[in-house]
Amino acid sequence: MNFNESVSYLYGLGHEILAMKLGLETIRLLAESCGNPHLEFNAVHIAGTNGKGSTAAFTDSILRAAGIRSGLYTSPHLDSITERIMIGGKGISPDDFARLATLVREKGEGLVSDGALQFPPTFFEQITMIAYLFFAEQGIDLAVLEVGMGGRLDATNICRPVVTAITPVGMDHQQYLGDTLAKIAAEKAGIIKRGVPVIIAPQKEEALEVVLARARELEAPAILSGNNCQAVPVQISDIFDRGKYRITCQSGGLKIESKLNLRGRHQILNACTAIRISEELAGSGWPISPDAVSSGLSSVEWPGRLEMITLSDDKAPILLDGAHNIDGAGVLREFLDDHFHDTPVTLLFGAMADKDVDAMCGVLFPAARIIITTNVSNPRAESSEKLSTLAANSQAEKLRTESVTEAISLGLKITPPTGLL
Repeated sequence: MNFNESVSYLYGLGHEILAMKLGLETIRLLAESCGNPHLEFNAVHIAGTNGKGSTAAFTDSILRAAGIRSGLYTSPHLDSITERIMIGGKGISPDDFARLATLVREKGEGLVSDGALQFPPTFFEQITMIAYLFFAEQGIDLAVLEVGMGGRLDATNICRPVVTAITPVGMDHQQYLGDTLAKIAAEKAGIIKRGVPVIIAPQKEEALEVVLARARELEAPAILSGNNCQAVPVQISDIFDRGKYRITCQSGGLKIESKLNLRGRHQILNACTAIRISEELAGSGWPISPDAVSSGLSSVEWPGRLEMITLSDDKAPILLDGAHNIDGAGVLREFLDDHFHDTPVTLLFGAMADKDVDAMCGVLFPAARIIITTNVSNPRAESSEKLSTLAANSQAEKLRTESVTEAISLGLKITPPTGLL
């Protein structure tokens, strides 16, 4: 298969979420048929509801600043599927992706032909194996792996971690992970391994109790993060500095100071978790200095998370954020209240129907003067018509479009240059 054929094949396996199959039997069989590439490198394994991607990006940036050849595996992607599999900050090439996708497809279909599997491995299982194969053949030093969903039964959970981390646990994907915070936390805590240190970000008490109990059961040292850093907003010189913080952190007897390159107060906690991960790695012999930690935090890039872009001086700046659950919506609202409370905000909003859309709208819609609801090109998407009805009680002007392209064009047209889209 060439690159386009490989992408079409993978998407043809079914939607990443809708066709998902939690469980480790298939990924273990697939890994064995591929030579168990996941056993050829150590890993940092990160689960959680919110912040796991940012924490992974911080950690990978620190490792690269330390001169460690690191691989980063995250999901989903924004633009190209190759963004999910990165080494040294660069995505896998289309040719390498196609070559490994072809191999994984052949191995999966072989397992079906041999009767070992009833169905081919899923989209996420095959992407995960492509990442493991690429990391192994490229001889990385350490992989930073973001869990796709949950943790216990996620395809990434066959890795060999030297440290694990649990970012804040919240209510999301209840139809797959459980209908209480405790049940969801138990799934996240499923990545904890016997004797392997686990870094635990600040949690609600119900979730923290579950995670700590699992760590005790497996005699895994539990390190609480988030209580060792002080942060102050950076001096704002232009709009791009809004929401950025400078942190001072006492960790392992060392003082770390850095300006975070990601926006939002929540990134302080994600950075603290990444610092704790780095501290554990350094204590195990990985060559990570305080300067590398500081440099990594200040140079990290993570698109689509409170990302600010401008198209021209006569157009309003655009804030991009993938707030995908009630906690994520709360973080976005906090950011808008903190830094754009006196700015005319146009909110362009689309969402998946299997999310708690009513609650998310209740959090976000009051922050806007104009609300544009739109249809997202995705089989899970909620209709713009339904989203528009949720805005009925809002004091904002309400508009509706049939596509994201149309919504962006309209938003840029009606939002003043001094506003925010």
